[in-house]
Amino acid sequence: MKFFRKTRQKLISNGKFKKYLLYAVGEILLVMIGISLAFQLDNWNENRVKENTEVGYYKNIRAQIADDRDLVVEQLHFNNRYMAEFKYANEILESDDKSRMDTLGLIVRNLTQYSDFDKKGNIYETLVNSGEVKLLHNHSIVKSIRELEEKYTYINRMENIHYDATMRHVIIAISPILKFSNASVQNPDQLYNYQFQNLVLSLIQIMTEKDKVYHEALNEIELITELIDDELAPA
Repeated sequence: MKFFRKTRQKLISNGKFKKYLLYAVGEILLVMIGISLAFQLDNWNENRVKENTEVGYYKNIRAQIADDRDLVVEQLHFNNRYMAEFKYANEILESDDKSRMDTLGLIVRNLTQYSDFDKKGNIYETLVNSGEVKLLHNHSIVKSIRELEEKYTYINRMENIHYDATMRHVIIAISPILKFSNASVQNPDQLYNYQFQNLVLSLIQIMTEKDKVYHEALNEIELITELIDDELAPA
């Protein structure tokens, strides 16, 4: 700055006003360029911070839904294991096969079993409430996260239906039929009637719906994971 001031004073003292004006204009342009570069540097730093923050969110989301996937798979296998048993029980009841009563008793005791994912999705809600959703520029990822959490809500609803059916109907229906300690059938006529078979079929229907939404959630998790991997891949 001292150099510029001395140069201006020298031009004025020598009466070189034309050169002084040209110099002054050049000095102003130089200052403007410096200010513009400073703004560009600030914007670059700010954009880099935002990009790093966005990448961090994507990595956290991917890690969280990977954990969710393990839980969904665990509950899906649990659900399908018992659903296969209940379908076999229905075959025995449908055929009125008394020779397999002992096997039926063991399965009937398991009618109280149900899968329980019990996962409350909160990634999307947290992003929206905090305003941080604006940092995620991939709208397909945001949309898929919202749809995944809708699947979680549906899973919880079906599991609540299953729980209520178990508490309000299954246990009451089994109690006069079965001795729980050894799964021995105490009332074959009540076991082999259409009302009890209807109960088994109702449980199978609930579990079939649960299997469907478990798979839908897994598909959504797979989609989000692929979208995030594409987003994080080197350009």
